[in-house]
Amino acid sequence: MMTRRGFLSHSCSLGIASATVASTMLQLGLSRTAAAQSAPGYKALVCILLAGGNDSYNMLVPTDNDQYGEYNSIRADIALPRNELLALPGTTANGRSYGVHPGMPELQSLFANGDAAMIANVGTLLEAFDAAAVQAGIAKLPLGLYSHADQIAQWQTAVPNGRIAQGWGGRIADLMQDVNLANGVSMNISLSGSNIFQSGNQVGEYSIEAAGNGAPRLNAYNDGTEFGAFKKRMVDELLNVQQQHIFRREYSRRLRRAIDAHAVFVDAIQTSPNLGTEFSPHYFSQALRQIARVIGARDALGATRQTFFVTVGGWDHHDDVLDNQANMLPAVSQGLQEFRDALVELGVFNEVTTFTTSDFGRTLTSNGKGSDHGWGGHHIVMGGLVNGGSIYGDYPILSASNPLDVGRGVYAPTTSVDEYFAELARWFGVPASELDQVLPNVRNFYSPESGQPPMGFL
Repeated sequence: MMTRRGFLSHSCSLGIASATVASTMLQLGLSRTAAAQSAPGYKALVCILLAGGNDSYNMLVPTDNDQYGEYNSIRADIALPRNELLALPGTTANGRSYGVHPGMPELQSLFANGDAAMIANVGTLLEAFDAAAVQAGIAKLPLGLYSHADQIAQWQTAVPNGRIAQGWGGRIADLMQDVNLANGVSMNISLSGSNIFQSGNQVGEYSIEAAGNGAPRLNAYNDGTEFGAFKKRMVDELLNVQQQHIFRREYSRRLRRAIDAHAVFVDAIQTSPNLGTEFSPHYFSQALRQIARVIGARDALGATRQTFFVTVGGWDHHDDVLDNQANMLPAVSQGLQEFRDALVELGVFNEVTTFTTSDFGRTLTSNGKGSDHGWGGHHIVMGGLVNGGSIYGDYPILSASNPLDVGRGVYAPTTSVDEYFAELARWFGVPASELDQVLPNVRNFYSPESGQPPMGFL
């Protein structure tokens, strides 16, 4: 039997679920037609990764007397003053009330207007378990719990007991790629380069930049200058050579595809409407601005389904958590409001759902300077069809005696990432019959055939 201390420090090595995942991948090709037929209209998922482990217990805070008192006592020097918290309207069934960080007035407004919801205490889980199992230390743990590399990957793969290279966004794209025009531009668009979330067996990400037209290009290739014309001729001649070596042949194929995709993307982005919405100069806002421009060019791109991925890093606040979050959370809040306004301007707010992820939550207790790696945490979902103005999942009772507290204020999740992502995948158009191919662990928490939504926020 494991002690609470042992549970906290233990990172269970459960082995790679390669057989299950491999068999799932083999079925994806057989399912693509069915998935494509069930995906009418346009929809987009926008995944925001708060890399490093956002201290979300200072993003969503209980404000009722009893629970704020516990929060203030446990957090000590890293607690936020109650009079500075921005109140969220309404209370839960048990009479608890909440507020958001004082630097997030836009999030408060989005929540109050029904455009955003909060997801409480969500994290990676292998199976459902009760508080007694946590207290006894006999619950099965995700591989590499508290490890940045493992947990950030598991949020992107939805495979908590193995290390694989395919993400659940990539698996969705493998299923649904036939709904988009085959023009060389992936349905998965990344503002943060290569990532696991959008990597599938057949489909990867198309990386763009926040500035300019977004599309990466081969330097000087066909840039309108004499040298650019010369470079184009030389590169084209090289790429037309039939390479015998497999790696050279593959490199030539990928470079040709990238050059052609650049031309398609740049032509398409020129058709995107000029936005009247003002975006701040912060990178996050500029990345969301570029995503809005790409969505505005969806018809020119022949896109029926798209996913977008953007990373905002720097959330590993082992020290100066109050000062760091005071600088960083406002940028997230402001960017979300600007993105919402741009999507409304484009007339597609109902067709886009934006959601946050992170490595993990953090310890409620202070280390004397900040907070350390935790487990369950809280997240934001925004969209025109989101059932906003509510908190989904179970915000845990903050108490040193709560058995969900496995030590130092690390709370075991009460909602799995599988339930969170299943709600998003179903809204996106993944049929119930294909859901466990996208989320191999989902049946431990949700029956796709139930006819009921996994969580109810969409």
